Amino acid sequence: MMKSSVVDVVGVGLNATDTIIPVLEYPSRGSKVAFRSVSVLPGGQVASAVAACAQWGLRTRYVGKVGDDAAGDLHREEFARLGVEAHLVVAEGCPSQQAFILVDDKGERTVLWKRDERLTLLPKELLREWVRDARVLHVDGHDTAAAATAAGWAREAGVPVVADLDDLYPGVEELLPKLDYFVTSRDIPGRLTGEQNLRHALPEVHRRYGYVLTAATLGEQGVLAWDGTKFWHAAAYRVRVVDSIGAGDIFHAGFIYGLLQKWPLQRQLDFACAAAALNCTAVGARGGIASVERIGELMAADQRYDSGLT
Repeated sequence: MMKSSVVDVVGVGLNATDTIIPVLEYPSRGSKVAFRSVSVLPGGQVASAVAACAQWGLRTRYVGKVGDDAAGDLHREEFARLGVEAHLVVAEGCPSQQAFILVDDKGERTVLWKRDERLTLLPKELLREWVRDARVLHVDGHDTAAAATAAGWAREAGVPVVADLDDLYPGVEELLPKLDYFVTSRDIPGRLTGEQNLRHALPEVHRRYGYVLTAATLGEQGVLAWDGTKFWHAAAYRVRVVDSIGAGDIFHAGFIYGLLQKWPLQRQLDFACAAAALNCTAVGARGGIASVERIGELMAADQRYDSGLT
């Protein structure tokens, strides 16, 4: 077997094929609503984050599962175009994960999705060197057994683990102690602790698991993070929102990029917020991935929402 190459980022997690349907407003029950267009685009939490990192010049590897259909081919072709080293496990006779996404004129999205159980990535389908030979591991925790296995290997090799958790999937208890950077959606810290105030929940999660950083993304309010000593906040940047899907995925990509550049934490969070904002200016989970230079320009302009957080 060929020796695995060393990469900057390895992602183990979800991919999806998104059918984007722009509408003037979300349809009411029993109504008929005209749509403007239909776009079939690659997406998925970890897959999109890895794609962004590749576009910013990082050496990347992706590990995930697809069906033996045209959607699987779409992912394979897109990773090849971006220069991502992709290890796509194929579930025979199974459709790839798909989503139908309604996007209204305010950029808000409604997602209808389906994922066959046969698409579950299994620990036995991973190779240790895919994880060991990387500078950062990124997981979403959906297939928790595989994510926990990869995170355990990363820990053994001294590879930091970044998590993008939008839900507490079955078996997540095995994964949580193996993470380093816990960057989740707004509600996850409260669901773990029973404490809805993030200024109480984030430190409690941090203490419980010994993380390097514990953070929650907050949409237009940006991100709030706790490093074990103090809170850090980055406000969201003002842009013309076309489609908010993928914002969290690209935030995590920006966070990882800044981590690998060894930037100060505040710059790292600002870069991630700016990257996420610009991704919202075009259709699709990866439609607005901007260059590092363009992200820097948005940061310099410093036009932000007033989040109310300090």
